[in-house]
Amino acid sequence: MSNFSLPRSAGRVGLAASAAALLAFGLAGPAAADEVETYEGSVEGRYVGDAENGPTVHMAGGSAPASLFNLELTDGTLLTTYCIDFRTNIVSGAEYVEDDWANYPGLGSFAEAGKVHWILQNSYPTVGAEELGEKAGVEGLSTADALAGTQAAIWRFSNDMDLGSGNDAAVEAVYEYLVEAAEDQPQEPGPALSIEPGSAEGTAGEIVGEFLVKTTATEVELNLTAPEGVELVDVETGEVVTSVDDGDTVGFSVPEDAEAGEASFSLEGTSYVEQGRLFKGKDENTPTQTLITAEGGDVPVSASASASWEVKPDDEDGEETPSPSPSPSPSPSPSPSPSPSEEPTTPGDDKPTPPAEDDKPTLPVTGGALAGLVAAGVAALAAGGGALYLSRKRKAPTGEGTDV
Repeated sequence: MSNFSLPRSAGRVGLAASAAALLAFGLAGPAAADEVETYEGSVEGRYVGDAENGPTVHMAGGSAPASLFNLELTDGTLLTTYCIDFRTNIVSGAEYVEDDWANYPGLGSFAEAGKVHWILQNSYPTVGAEELGEKAGVEGLSTADALAGTQAAIWRFSNDMDLGSGNDAAVEAVYEYLVEAAEDQPQEPGPALSIEPGSAEGTAGEIVGEFLVKTTATEVELNLTAPEGVELVDVETGEVVTSVDDGDTVGFSVPEDAEAGEASFSLEGTSYVEQGRLFKGKDENTPTQTLITAEGGDVPVSASASASWEVKPDDEDGEETPSPSPSPSPSPSPSPSPSPSEEPTTPGDDKPTPPAEDDKPTLPVTGGALAGLVAAGVAALAAGGGALYLSRKRKAPTGEGTDV
C-alpha cells in the first residue's frame, strides 16, 4: 500500500471545506449509497498492491510517493494504473469499477483528461526510460525517475497542480518535457463493454427500448430471451439483428396483440480494457484514489439489458371511438296564429291608439323616493305646528278677541 504524506491531511481539509460549503448553502445531497451506480457491463477489479515505486514527488501544495498500482480484475487480469486523485489516499484492498471520465469522483475536477491520455501514450511505461530520457534531455534516466516525472505531469493536468521545489533534476526534466509537449486528446477510449440503459418499459405494438451498445470487442455473442413473436431489432432500420457491434442501438419489437410481458438479451465476449480508462472506488463510504490505466489488457466481458411492456389499450387499435349522439333540444311551442279580422283594414288603421290620460303608466315608487316623501311630510307637519304655535303666542298677551 502506498500512503501519501501530506495529501492525507490535505484531503481531510478539502473534505471538511466541501462539507462546510454544502451545509452553508443548503446543498447537502442525500446519504451516499453503499454502491455507486454504473452502467451495465462495467469491468471490476481490486487494488492488490504496487507494481513499481519511484521517489517522493513534491508538488506545489503537498508531497507524495510516485507509484504504479496493480489492479486485479475479476478474471485475474492485472492492469497497471496511475493515480489521478492527488488529495485522496488509496485504500488497501479497495474494490474498483470501470467508468467514464465524466464520472470522476475525486477531489477537485479531472481538469484536462485529454492531455492526461496523451501523457499515458508518450511516457513511462509505454515508452521505455531510455527513450523517454532522450526526449527529455536526460542521459541514463532511471525507471524510478521516469515514473516520478510521468506521475507529476499527470497530476499537473488531472488535478491542476504545478511541480514544487526539492525534486531531482531528472524528474523535473521529464515533467517539463511532458507538460510542454502534451496535446489534448478529447476522444475518450471506449469501455470494454456496456449497454445503456440497462432496462426500459413500453407498450405492445411498438419498439420498446433504445439500448446503445459500446464495446472494444471485435466479436460479441448475442443471446435473446423473449416470448414468441418478440424480436430484437435495429432501432433505426427496424430490421431483426442476430449480432451487434460498437455503436449499435437495438430494441424489442413487440406485436400489437401481445400480452403484457418482458424480454432480455445478453452479450458475451473477450474485450480489451484500453489505456486511459478510469477506475473509481465502488464504496462511496470509504473514498479511495481514482485510478487511470497506464497499460490495458484483454478481459472476458458480459452485459445484459431487459425490457417490459403493457398491453395496447383498446382505444389505440386504430379505430375511432364513435362520439355519443347529442340529445335533441326541445322545440319551442309555436305561437298561436292571429285570427283574421272580419273587416279588411285600411292603411293606417293598424297604428296603436294612444293611451288615455288615466291609463298612462306611472313611475314605480322606489325605496329612495318613498323615503323622500316621508321626509317631506314630516317637514311639512313640523312647519305647520310651528306656525300655529307662533300664532297663539302672539294673541295670548292681550287676552282680547280670544274665545275660550
